[in-house]
Amino acid sequence: MASSIAPAFDGKAFVRTLSGAPGVYRMLDVAGELLYVGKANNLQKRVGSYFNKALESRIAAMVAQIARIEVTLTRTEGEALLLESQLIKTLRPRYNILLRDDKSYPYIYLSDGDYPRMAFHRGARSGKGRYFGPFPSAYAVRESLNLMQKLFKVRQCEDSYFRNRSRPCLQYQIGRCSAPCVGYISVEDYQCDVRHATMFLEGRSSAVIDELAAAMEQARAALDFERAARLRDQVAGLRKLQAYHYVQGATADMDVLACRIEAGVACVSVLYFRNGISLGSRDYFPRVPLDATPGDVLGQFVAQYYLDKPVPQELILGDAPEDAAVLAEALGTHAGHAVAVKTHVRGARARFLELAVKNVQAALLGRLSSRQTLHARFEALRELLDLDETPRRLECFDISHTLGEATVASCVVYGHEGPDKSHYRRFNIAGIAPGDDYAAMRQALTRRFRRLAEGEGEAPDLLLIDGGPGQVAQALEVLREFGLGDIVVVGVAKGPARKAGDETLVLGSGGRSLQPGPDSAALHLIQAVRDEAHRFAITGHRKRREAARERSALEDIPGIGAQRRGALLRAFGGMAGVTAAGVEELTRVKGVSRALAERIYAALHG
Repeated sequence: MASSIAPAFDGKAFVRTLSGAPGVYRMLDVAGELLYVGKANNLQKRVGSYFNKALESRIAAMVAQIARIEVTLTRTEGEALLLESQLIKTLRPRYNILLRDDKSYPYIYLSDGDYPRMAFHRGARSGKGRYFGPFPSAYAVRESLNLMQKLFKVRQCEDSYFRNRSRPCLQYQIGRCSAPCVGYISVEDYQCDVRHATMFLEGRSSAVIDELAAAMEQARAALDFERAARLRDQVAGLRKLQAYHYVQGATADMDVLACRIEAGVACVSVLYFRNGISLGSRDYFPRVPLDATPGDVLGQFVAQYYLDKPVPQELILGDAPEDAAVLAEALGTHAGHAVAVKTHVRGARARFLELAVKNVQAALLGRLSSRQTLHARFEALRELLDLDETPRRLECFDISHTLGEATVASCVVYGHEGPDKSHYRRFNIAGIAPGDDYAAMRQALTRRFRRLAEGEGEAPDLLLIDGGPGQVAQALEVLREFGLGDIVVVGVAKGPARKAGDETLVLGSGGRSLQPGPDSAALHLIQAVRDEAHRFAITGHRKRREAARERSALEDIPGIGAQRRGALLRAFGGMAGVTAAGVEELTRVKGVSRALAERIYAALHG
């Protein structure tokens, strides 16, 4: 009888078939799971190094799991570096350094038109107009927009709001808009304000000050003292702002990056400078192997980070990556302009790097402190529930609706690192009686654990249910149906006054109840997970409810297209008027025959 054990991977034989060209290699285990992605200037030499010499324990453990290796040839080592970074970011191999960056970066958007608006923007840059950024945080964008309102009075309202104004809004009253919606400012003057705001965002604040100062002198010479006073205040505001934001020595667009690793946690802090202005900083915590060095982390971080973001002219790194020259060349090719990667700097750049080091040390200390607190809370939870082992994965379910409308269930996941948002799920509930929370909970749990029973996903060590004995009973019944009765279930019931700290924990095993009290570290963890599930559920519910209310009942009636629907709504002043109208009144609307009017009336009146 033939053996069912797969033969061991012969790495040396495989290496003999490889080319000496540049490329990317992917190591996979027997189940087809990706272990590692790497790049090489010479594939044969690089891959052969895994099988021709003694290896460190971590790398040896990885090599022992290899069942096959796939390669992709590239023209240059720089192309291999970019392809490697793209594969790591999308496939997330187990043994690579992984950047956790789940949010797109915010921009300031300036629309086209006679009276353009400036607005916060995140996502695809598909609208007509200009985009300034990216900014390191939403706070930095909103602060800049706030300044645009104060200094240049450029509107930020939605176009639909702007087109339908008949009198100035509150922003005009408090001096933050020039009221172009009602013609209080000419197109020429408004465009001048927009031009100045644009110059400021481009870093040309000195040129703006010079223009405004010249205009102030002209107004004073023409005895227009009121306008001269306004321009004087604007110049003073710009000079004050320039002094606050300008960083002496930041003459180029550059990012300054520092990395520190401690207790298995890596942190990368990035300081952003554009047009000589500091835009602030942002901290990242990539997942790294145990033997990673700060130089390794910065090299992988930079390559992954700038795949989908504009690359500045300079990158100042606190530690030198192994292939700094290749990294600079690849980023320059990707960005379309020269990129300098520097690690040994003096003068102003050395001061910026020192600042980045201080930031990364503070951020790492904060993360380690919060991590220790979280571990202590998990341990307190184990003691409170008398569990054999500390739970690694918590899942919490919550239900949200408004009088039974647009019911949504949420599932959030917490681990020893905090919330695991990549595993959050929402369930749109349908086919139940409105307001039946038990049925909603049962449907959500059934959909979640049916997948688990089919081998999809990871089982929780502890299942939290927002509710009392009835909700817990639903959870236990669903788990028994799928043969998952070993999962610990705990209900979180609010106290009589719904006050935090008065919660009662309903244990699925034996139906016992616990009241840990407001000082319990375990209850603090449960409250955090429960509150996050509630937030996630109510956000989904609101989106679903708003989408449902935006949909007109007329859309479901055969024969009613966009034009007839619009004509009906205009004729009767909205949906309420259409519903109140009789058949004869409906037929008076252009394009509505008697047969169609009867269908409309029947559809709206059951």
